[in-house]
Amino acid sequence: MSTNKTTREAVRELLGRIGAGDPDGIAELFAEPVDWRVDWPAGEHGRAATPWIRARSTRADVAEHFRQIGGHHVPEAAGTVVERILVDGDDAVVTGEIRGTAKPTGRPYRSRFAIHLTVADGLVTRYHVYEDSLAVAQAFEV
Repeated sequence: MSTNKTTREAVRELLGRIGAGDPDGIAELFAEPVDWRVDWPAGEHGRAATPWIRARSTRADVAEHFRQIGGHHVPEAAGTVVERILVDGDDAVVTGEIRGTAKPTGRPYRSRFAIHLTVADGLVTRYHVYEDSLAVAQAFEV
């Protein structure tokens, strides 16, 4: 990715690759190491049914995260609605709603989300996700 992209352009490219389901392409847009937070609160890891919720720091980790999400969801029943992209310098916040269906249980869920990103030299250096993790976990619990 060109280092002269704006924060908004970098975020839009990232969202496009996430929407296309391209784990390796997504990972190319991340710096190493990346300040990654999906496992809230700090130090706690996802349940066995949601293995993608854990600490990450490398591009390979990022690609694996998106592969795991894809492998645990029914692809034709997935969707994300991005409502806002707010940009302030190198920082951006994306808000919206995730709609998914857990492959192991067949249960659908919806989760409001906010993602705080920081972009430097055209690469994502921070990726912090805030979501209704209880709704996600309940959809996957057997």
